[in-house]
Amino acid sequence: MFGYRVPAPDQAMLISGGRRGHGGAPFRVVTGHGKFVLPVFRKVRFLTLAMCEAEVAEKCVSRQGITLTVRAVIAFKVGNDTESIVNAGQRFLSDQEQMAVLTGRIFAGHLRAIIGSMTVEELITERQKLATEVLDTSKAEMAKIGLIVDSLQIQSIDDGDTGYIDAMSAPHKAAIQRQAQIAQAQASQASAEAEQEAARNQAEYARQTAVVQAQYNAEVDRAQAQAAQAGPLAEAHAQQEVLSARTELAQRAADLRQQQLVAEIVKPAEAEAERIRVVALAEAERMKIQAEAAASHGRVALDRMLIDQLPQIVKEAASGLSGANVNVLNGADGLGEIAAGLVGQGLTILDAVRRNMGAPGAEDEPKRRDEPKRRRGADDGAVEIR
Repeated sequence: MFGYRVPAPDQAMLISGGRRGHGGAPFRVVTGHGKFVLPVFRKVRFLTLAMCEAEVAEKCVSRQGITLTVRAVIAFKVGNDTESIVNAGQRFLSDQEQMAVLTGRIFAGHLRAIIGSMTVEELITERQKLATEVLDTSKAEMAKIGLIVDSLQIQSIDDGDTGYIDAMSAPHKAAIQRQAQIAQAQASQASAEAEQEAARNQAEYARQTAVVQAQYNAEVDRAQAQAAQAGPLAEAHAQQEVLSARTELAQRAADLRQQQLVAEIVKPAEAEAERIRVVALAEAERMKIQAEAAASHGRVALDRMLIDQLPQIVKEAASGLSGANVNVLNGADGLGEIAAGLVGQGLTILDAVRRNMGAPGAEDEPKRRDEPKRRRGADDGAVEIR
């Protein structure tokens, strides 16, 4: 709207003309809102409230008389209150750049004064103390011109070619260098130890790997050897089983051959021997009967004829043993029983002939010959002739 003016957020609007401002100021101060200004009758100017910066590079002399070049940066602005705006407006409204120039000069003076009361060592080690003292001493003076200082930073302190600061720092540099060398040596030693440890670890790992590899190779060789021996061992075992089977078969063949030899040679020989024995017994019995017949007068002729025929009868009976399969169940007693049986059969034939011919004494002879039959009857089941 025509005649209505509004200041920026970082500006103060100063209206001159008409009634006076606060505290008898020649202008009125407007901030944060607009104001209707009559043209021609009122005049409007704007004062910045933004942050400003001033740099200072001043040569100062310390308490020891050493010339130092101090560089500092001051951050300042016009105060937000009406009084500060009025004071700054009356001084810098026509040339606001002069605020930085004047602020630099003011701080340069305070720096020279404060540095003159401090040693170089204090300046180096207590820069914040220097900045605080400068701010405190300049605060009242800056307030008079409507300015406030937000911060003061000491950028550098240089002694030029005197070398005082370098000499002062030499022990510290030497100590730092010594500590750096010690630290470097310790780092190198630690690095060497680490390398040695790594080498030992690698050697140990290589050794363990070699041991494991050797064990693995040994197991592989053992398995291969066992596999290589498995075939020959199986073959040898099979051959051993074959030999055992052949041995058993040969033993069985030998047993069978022995049985065949017994059946073909021993048994017939034993039968022949028994036959000869039976004939001998019969001959002995004949001689006995002849003796008995000689004692009996009534049977001389008949008994002699029968006696003469008895050996032939027994011989014929015994001849059947040579081809017979004789199983003797009770050894020598059985063979004796066979012989007695043959003799008994001969005597039985003799008695039958006598009875048929009515020979005397035929009645008594069976009784005498029945006795050996009864004796033989107890062991009839011990001999079998087929």
